[in-house]
Amino acid sequence: MPTVPLSPDELLTTTRAVRKRLDLSRPVPMDLVRECLEIALQGPSGSNRQGWQWIVVVDSELRHRIGDIYRETTEEYLASRGAAARLFADDPERAPVQRRVGESVAWLGDHMGEVPLLVIPCIRAGVELPPGNQAGLWGSLLPAAWSYMLAARARGLGTAWTTLHLAREADVAQLLGLPSGIHQGALIPTAFYTGDSFRPAPRAPLDEVLHINTW
Repeated sequence: MPTVPLSPDELLTTTRAVRKRLDLSRPVPMDLVRECLEIALQGPSGSNRQGWQWIVVVDSELRHRIGDIYRETTEEYLASRGAAARLFADDPERAPVQRRVGESVAWLGDHMGEVPLLVIPCIRAGVELPPGNQAGLWGSLLPAAWSYMLAARARGLGTAWTTLHLAREADVAQLLGLPSGIHQGALIPTAFYTGDSFRPAPRAPLDEVLHINTW
């Protein structure tokens, strides 16, 4: 499939979380997803181990059962103090953005099972995750998952990064028959998107988070 004519900077700054604008009625061709995953496999991994595994869920019953789990974990998240809509409530500029994010999270929570294709990036890491800082472990998976999302954006697909289902990771693993030692890193709903407006999101100024040499 021809890719969207985007410069590298445009691709990187306009790959947004797509929730409400996911097209729930249009199937996603597996060949298209395979193209995106082939690109994802070029991502970095520690010692070139390439310990990733990719679960692509298209079966309707499985999608809906995962969706049921996701709905329950989303409800728990939305009721928590850390929910997006509750953050920065006293900031007149950020509060409306956070409320919109909260609304879209709630929408996806209700509709995850209807998304035509779900991608779950996994990594082989042993039965027990290593103690201490796990940046090395997840750094061998998450860049590849982000590459998948960028490749999807370039091909007219919308995605969203979410990990809410991991509160019930064992339940999803049982549904999908994941062997012991395979750990899930994210749940990426994938669909064609409705609309055509993507732009960089507002962010805090770089100088507020940049430290040179020392903190």
